[in-house]
Amino acid sequence: MILPATAPDPVFAERYRAIAARDVRFDGQFFTAVRTTGIYCRPSCPARTPRQENVTFYLTSAAAHGAGYRACKRCLPEAAPGTPAWDLRGDLTARAMRLVADGVVDREGVDGLAARLGYSPRHVGRVLREDLGAGPLTLARAHRAQTARTLLTSTALPVADVAFAAGFGSIRQLNDTVREIFATTPTELRARATGPAIAVPTDRTGDEPTSRVRLQVTLPVREPFDAVGTVAYLGARAVEGVETASVDGRQATYARTLLLPHGPGAVHVTAGAAVGPGRVALRLELASLQDVATAVARVRRLLDLDADPVAVDAALGADPALAASVAATPGTRVPGAADPHELVVRAIVGQQISVAAARTHLGRLTAAAGTPYASGFDGLTRLFPTAAQVADDDGAHLALPARQRQTVTTTARALADGTLRLDVGADADALRADLEARPGIGPWTSGYVALRVLGHPDTWLTGDVALRAGARALGLPDDPRALAERAASWAPWRSYAARHVWRAAAPTGRTSP
Repeated sequence: MILPATAPDPVFAERYRAIAARDVRFDGQFFTAVRTTGIYCRPSCPARTPRQENVTFYLTSAAAHGAGYRACKRCLPEAAPGTPAWDLRGDLTARAMRLVADGVVDREGVDGLAARLGYSPRHVGRVLREDLGAGPLTLARAHRAQTARTLLTSTALPVADVAFAAGFGSIRQLNDTVREIFATTPTELRARATGPAIAVPTDRTGDEPTSRVRLQVTLPVREPFDAVGTVAYLGARAVEGVETASVDGRQATYARTLLLPHGPGAVHVTAGAAVGPGRVALRLELASLQDVATAVARVRRLLDLDADPVAVDAALGADPALAASVAATPGTRVPGAADPHELVVRAIVGQQISVAAARTHLGRLTAAAGTPYASGFDGLTRLFPTAAQVADDDGAHLALPARQRQTVTTTARALADGTLRLDVGADADALRADLEARPGIGPWTSGYVALRVLGHPDTWLTGDVALRAGARALGLPDDPRALAERAASWAPWRSYAARHVWRAAAPTGRTSP
């Protein structure tokens, strides 16, 4: 929380300039509460700019809720993209916010959140309240409100189903929250939505796959967004049966199966010209409405939708070596991971081999050990094997050196039995140390896992063959140490710089990991 400025405060001044300019780049990164109206807004709200002495800035909408402010009906702050700060920051608050978005508080309570973070519930609550002005329960409630608003305004789900899907215990809790935050009722909130609602089958009985819940929502994304490049990256690594991807001009589609907390499901993403700027269309196929928020959060992380592309492009585009690539592909993203355990297996299998070879090995493993899944989305037939299934396979379907097969098996077993813990709330340094302590896992693999599982924006994979090839094409140092020193100038966006350097390697036949 940043209070009204009583003395020169550069952060307050920067944020006040942003709201005076109605700068959309900052939407979702902070919220503006106005004392005289009792309302909080996104920075780009078209309403008259309030006087400085009446303004308080909050990092989360939950803190604004807790302070007694209501959401603006004009700019709809709950519909803004998320903040990139939780990936850029590696502290306890950021780790907690990533877990809250994944639904950990709703599923496991504050005790479960604290256990994953390695601290007592009291300490976690104190840190979050001091840093954000809201505790874990308030933050989780705000996340439920955001999910409910999305479902009310973009689907035709009955209000009772919206309450269940958003994580509320009853319709009354949903009604009370919507009245408190939005100063309206769920029905009125739906009526104010622009555009037609998406019809949703309400029959969830009978044999699979007709018993699954199906709905479509629209996700906000900061522009520019290189949807084609992001989907092409995922498509090059798509495991047969688990994922499909296609790029057609300026439109991109991607689909995959997921194992969610309440059962298997699948997602289908459409982005680009057909959807329009600032939006991604997401179709969901779920075993339970309770998985809606988690599925949305994982898609957002997978596509890196909460990145700050303007800040990244401005920093990297200032370097002559990257300027042409940044200009050609503005809004480049660093794809994340749909499942942390899956990504670890992918990273170990992909060590020191090409992307195409890794894809072949993973396809064989999935065909043998993955659970069959009948999806309504074309091409999706299996779930990627769980860590336990990979361990049980014992490397039988991986045509890799014996030591590498053993690394895959022992690491998967450690993930399955909890000896090795890995989720989006992990500390980056601790995660890398835990992985590198295992035989057969080095800095490249641990760095790649941190980059994609945690969405770490400032990872550089020293010694990566594709990075060296791209560096040569760009006239940068080829020596790993010299290249790493050169890359230091791209901090804190080295993960995004790597995407541009990898792209330069493509004409040489080298592909990124």
